[in-house]
Amino acid sequence: MFDLLGVPPQVLFGQLLLGLINGSFYALLSLGLAVIFGMLNVINFAHGALYMIGAFVAWLLLTKLGLGYWWALGLSPLIVGLLGVALEKTMLSRLYKLDHLYGLLLTFGLALIMEGAFRHFYGVSGQPYPIPDALKGGQNLGFMFLPNYRGWVVVASLIVCFGTWFAIERTRLGAYLRAATENPVLVQAFGINVPVMITATYGFGVALAGLAGVLAAPIYQVSPLMGSNLIIVVFAVVVIGGMGSILGAIVTGLGLGLLEGLTKVFYPEASNIVVFVVMAIVLLIKPAGLFGRER
Repeated sequence: MFDLLGVPPQVLFGQLLLGLINGSFYALLSLGLAVIFGMLNVINFAHGALYMIGAFVAWLLLTKLGLGYWWALGLSPLIVGLLGVALEKTMLSRLYKLDHLYGLLLTFGLALIMEGAFRHFYGVSGQPYPIPDALKGGQNLGFMFLPNYRGWVVVASLIVCFGTWFAIERTRLGAYLRAATENPVLVQAFGINVPVMITATYGFGVALAGLAGVLAAPIYQVSPLMGSNLIIVVFAVVVIGGMGSILGAIVTGLGLGLLEGLTKVFYPEASNIVVFVVMAIVLLIKPAGLFGRER
């Protein structure tokens, strides 16, 4: 088979696949951050730790209760979402009238506490999580071999991301939610319980992080550091897409994942910084982000 720009096609498409998988995680995590910031104006620095907890819950369900991947896929986001509801009701709800910095500092402290607790009990070494039997093996596409599980991660992430975008931007419930962020007093006058809606939104946002953790568990080893290794890149994705922009988080996450993959092929030395280079350029040209609006 002919080389593409001097690169064997198997290498090029293999890196693009890895980039697409990383981009799926970037999109899923940055989507949760965008939902929380866009609706609650909270910079949720605990998002990476909650992603880690989602993976650990899946691992604990398997090792302690014998519940496999498909159970974990439903239960882990639910458990992480309930944890988020408890955090919002007991801590975050007290900070909504203060500057964003207070929410950032609180969630940063929570992230350190959660990661420290898991490091104390499980150390820093990764815990293996097996691929479910139904998703083992792969497909020979001719130009590359596609593992079934990695294909599943991409498809599941796209469905969840665009389903969330549709629910917020195209449904009546999403319209109520967006209206509640602009004028909560007026929305409450129509009989809508705004505090419950805000709590549910935070719970849903962090449940997306828990879902990403379950999807990541069979690909990356389950480790207390897996969230902190990813959260800075995810914040960069949110900034590039536009703080609070749902579509911006999805498109930018997938696009930057692919850009990382291409950089690994043509200039590997820059693959770890290409996201931040793009962020710097975007901030210089369009400070509100590619899909953001000036506030």
